[in-house]
Amino acid sequence: MKVSVFGLGYVGCVSAACLASMGHEVIGVDVNQVKVDLVNDAKAPVVEERIGELIADVVRTGALRATADVREAIIDSEISLVCVGTPSEPNGSLCTTYLERVTEEIGAALAERGGRHTVVFRSTMLPGTCLNLLVPILEKYVGGTAGVDIGVAVNPEFLREGTSVRDFFDPPKTVIGELDAASGDAVLALYDGLPGEVFRVPVPTAEAIKYADNAFHGLKIGFANELGAVCQALGVDSHQVMDVFLADRKLNISSAYLRPGFAFGGSCLPKDLRSLVHAAQRADVSVPILAHVLPSNSDHLQRAVELVERAGKRRVGMFGLSFKPGTDDLRESPLVELAERLFGKGYDLKIYDANVSLSRLLGANREYIENRLPHLAQLLADSVEEVLEHAEVCLVGTRDPAVLSALPHGDAPVIVDLIRLPDAEARRAEPGYMGLAW
Repeated sequence: MKVSVFGLGYVGCVSAACLASMGHEVIGVDVNQVKVDLVNDAKAPVVEERIGELIADVVRTGALRATADVREAIIDSEISLVCVGTPSEPNGSLCTTYLERVTEEIGAALAERGGRHTVVFRSTMLPGTCLNLLVPILEKYVGGTAGVDIGVAVNPEFLREGTSVRDFFDPPKTVIGELDAASGDAVLALYDGLPGEVFRVPVPTAEAIKYADNAFHGLKIGFANELGAVCQALGVDSHQVMDVFLADRKLNISSAYLRPGFAFGGSCLPKDLRSLVHAAQRADVSVPILAHVLPSNSDHLQRAVELVERAGKRRVGMFGLSFKPGTDDLRESPLVELAERLFGKGYDLKIYDANVSLSRLLGANREYIENRLPHLAQLLADSVEEVLEHAEVCLVGTRDPAVLSALPHGDAPVIVDLIRLPDAEARRAEPGYMGLAW
C-alpha cells in the first residue's frame, strides 16, 4: 500500500520504518525540516533499538522517504497515519492543537486529490475527539461524508520506547476503531502477517482502550512504589513481598511494572492520566484512585531528594537522564524532574547518560529540556569516570553496564539506588548505600 505517516517522532518514525520494511511504500511527513532531512539521509531522528539500521535499509531501497509537503504526501498515498503529539495543557487537559492542524491540512489536500482516502489517527486522544472534533474538520475541508467519501479509523499504538520496533512486529494486540467496515479493512491490510489478536471496535472504544492501558500501567507503578516505601519503614524486604505477590497468576496480575523502583514518567503515562482525570472531573465523576496516582508518584520522587539531603553532601552525580533505558526521550522523565529539584536546591550536579547528547535533541524533546533544565549543557559529563571523580553522592537511575561495573563499594561516594542494583542485597550492608524503597 502507499502510506503517508504524519509526525516523525518516536511513534511515527517507528511506524513508518516498520511499515516500509513490510513492503509498503511510505512517505514520512513532519514540519521539522531537520527530521525530514535526517530520514532522507537514511538516519534516524530518534534513538531507539534497531531503528537506525531499519531506516537505513528502507531508505536505501526507496521504500521510505520524507517530506514537509502535506499535499505531496496525500497525493502519493492511499492511507495516512496521524502520529502527531497530544501533550498536556497546563490544567491537565489534552492539547489537540497539532491534531486539529494536521487534520485541516490533510482535509485541504484531500479536497484537491479526490477519490477515497483513509485517515487513521494513531495519536492518543480522549474518547469523542475523533468523532466530535476531527471528523467534522475533515468533512468541512473535503466537502464529503466520513465513512462514505473519506475513510476514518483510530488505531492506537502499544509501543514501548526502547523496544518499539520489536513491539511493532510482535504486538500484544491490534486495535482498530472503525467508522465503517471499509476503513477497518484498510487498516487491517496494513498489518497483514503480524501476530496477535485483532480487535475491531467502535472509534470511541479504541480511543478509550489506550487510556485504560496507560492508566493501569501508571497505577501499577505507583502501587508498587508505595508498598515498597511502607515495607522499608517496617523493615520488610519489599522485593521478597512482591515475589510472592506476583506468583499468583489466577487473578490476571502481570509482572510488568509491579516492582518497587523509581518514579514513572515519559511522554504517555503522566499526560494521559492528567487528561483522563480532567475529563472525569468535567463530567462530575469521582476518580479518587486515578486522581492520586500522580501525587503519589511525585511523593516517591521526593523520597529520592530526601535521601540526597540525608547524605549531607553537596556534590552529586547522576547516572541516567532519559525516562527509559535505550532512548534519548527526556519528556517528563522523572530523572529530569529529580535533576531540576536538586539543581534548584543548589546542589553541584554532574549527569551522565550515554544516549543523551544535547546537539541531537530535536522537536518537543529539545523544547521540553530547554524549558525544564536549561542548564543541561553545563551539567552533562562525557564519561562515567568524570561523574565519579566529582560526586560525593551518586544517584543511579540506569542499568547501563558501563555504569554498573564502575560503581565503587564502601561508604564513599554514597550510592542512592533508584533501580535496585543487581548487587543490592550485598550493598545493603555497606554504610554508603541507600535503597529508595528496599
